[in-house]
Amino acid sequence: MKAEIIAVGSELLLGQITNTNAAFISARLAEVGINVYYHTVVGDNPKRLEEAITIAQNRADVIIFSGGLGPTKDDLTKETIAKMLGEELESDHAALASIEAYFKRTGRTMTENNKKQALVLTGSKVLTNNYGMAPGMAIDKNGKCYILLPGPPHEMEPMFEKEAIPYLLGASGKREIIVSRVLKFYGIGEAELEYRVLSILEKQTNPTVAPLASPDSVILRLTAKAESVEAAQKLIAPVESEIRSLVGEFIYGIDEDTLSSKAAELLLGNKLTIAAAESLTAGLFMAELADEPGISSSLKGGVVVYDETAKMNQLDIPASLLDEFGVVSPECAAALAQNVKRKFGSDIGVGLTGAAGPDPHDGKPMGTVWIGIACREVVNTFKLSLSGSRNANRKRAARFALYYLIKEMKKRGTEN
Repeated sequence: MKAEIIAVGSELLLGQITNTNAAFISARLAEVGINVYYHTVVGDNPKRLEEAITIAQNRADVIIFSGGLGPTKDDLTKETIAKMLGEELESDHAALASIEAYFKRTGRTMTENNKKQALVLTGSKVLTNNYGMAPGMAIDKNGKCYILLPGPPHEMEPMFEKEAIPYLLGASGKREIIVSRVLKFYGIGEAELEYRVLSILEKQTNPTVAPLASPDSVILRLTAKAESVEAAQKLIAPVESEIRSLVGEFIYGIDEDTLSSKAAELLLGNKLTIAAAESLTAGLFMAELADEPGISSSLKGGVVVYDETAKMNQLDIPASLLDEFGVVSPECAAALAQNVKRKFGSDIGVGLTGAAGPDPHDGKPMGTVWIGIACREVVNTFKLSLSGSRNANRKRAARFALYYLIKEMKKRGTEN
């Protein structure tokens, strides 16, 4: 089967957003043996979309659309496809009920145009949207398969994984089960990770091993094809074991884990409490943790101590320590972690200090960061030398703090 991906949205052509959907869809299709030969991007214009569809119909068996399913007048993907295929649009009752429930739950007024999002092609397989409003759909017509997906990646990706892929495998006559296992890494770059596991990448057959990068981590996706889930998992297990023997020190989680969710899992699972003292990150670390459900039973609190006076007044950091070692130092990071742990009576204390940029701070170059973690009775410090913009450095520092927190909890025997 040959596939073409058509991304719809003038914002893509204007450079306002990046077409990450096409990359994601292509990677997943490659893993299940469906070739992608063309990516097309077209604006919110029905005539140009019709032209793009006509071209795709002549060179692809599967045409996958992302975007243009929303409530506004410029969302015209399904209307254009319905016209070209000679199909009607009808309201999907389950989708409409879900949309109405969302507005009721959030206390917002539902305007009439929101009902448009529940329209689907007559006779299509409706793809449930568990993370947004507009459902997707799949339909076979005149020997071609058309799949329509929403544009927002957080809606599109799970829909494609859980519903579109199984539909495509059924349409292609494939009866094999496809099982993926995702290993997530931090503290190592994509290039270095690939270099270290190159021997595995060069000999891969089934399962396949695909390196991917994301804002939060570097990923290795292991995908096996077999007659059952159990058989696929048996194929994956020895490859995962070999990967762990090579680069296991950088693995922080699997599958749906994020740095914050894994840290929260370890904290909650072991009934540990935590507090943080943040200088350059100004609360970003605590905000990451606070995103996780149930974290209130572990996150006791924290302080933002941006200047020397705040460090001394709020956390009793000795002026002599700051005079001797400076605020951007392992000694300061350790003191922040120890003192915030003591002040809040928590099991773990985390301290972050550094020079975010754009200028040097305390005689240290931009991107110099020290992280202190006081876990039980042990305090360790970690140095970062970051090279991004000011805000990128601050965000990466908070994520590195989560990563080192995970490592320290595992090292101290707190993992379940």
